Amino acid sequence: MIIAIDGPAGSGKSSTAREVARRLGFHHVDSGAFYRALTWAALERGISVERFGSLDEEALDRFAVRAEPHGHGFRMFGDGRDIDALIREPRINTHVSAMARVPAVRDWLNRRLREAAGRADVVVDGRDIGTVVFPDADVKVFLVADQETRARRRLAERGQIAPSADDVAAEVERLLERDRADSEREVAPLIQAPDAIAIDTSELDFQEQVERVIELARERGAPRRRP
Repeated sequence: MIIAIDGPAGSGKSSTAREVARRLGFHHVDSGAFYRALTWAALERGISVERFGSLDEEALDRFAVRAEPHGHGFRMFGDGRDIDALIREPRINTHVSAMARVPAVRDWLNRRLREAAGRADVVVDGRDIGTVVFPDADVKVFLVADQETRARRRLAERGQIAPSADDVAAEVERLLERDRADSEREVAPLIQAPDAIAIDTSELDFQEQVERVIELARERGAPRRRP
């Protein structure tokens, strides 16, 4: 079974997908982690954002980016290093959309996501999972949330539990710019699949949004308990 969870930054995709996978006994595949890992590898090599578009699959393979199973998910490695924490740094957030726009990157990643789904039941989150990567996914969910909620979530991820109004406003602007970049890109833009179920998480607590997705999965045949 493939559960595809899409949505903009800060909508709760990754955390929800991770918990849904744990509850169902599936494996969580964070597509964004692959993009982040490639972005990290490129920047580490001194490749400027302006040169991302020149990357081909041979160059991407040299980055030695891979995902290793870890619990119900995966950890990202690059050049033999565990980079799972490094790919969450602000500089990666700033440039990851540019990497995602590169056609060779999309092809490189889509193959790896499909390979993962061929080995196990998976919950995959991203921005084009239900539209491009797995258009025939068993369950498609599109998570949304209002801008302030999304901004506060992103700041909380960075340890800012009680951010100032200025910090929230600045993060809203960053998210809006990210939304524009993701939705206007020519390759696999951020859009809701016609058959995806939209869930607004603005007023939901974490467990409520997880339950919504699990209910949809069970309606499509996911078991209540996995060994």
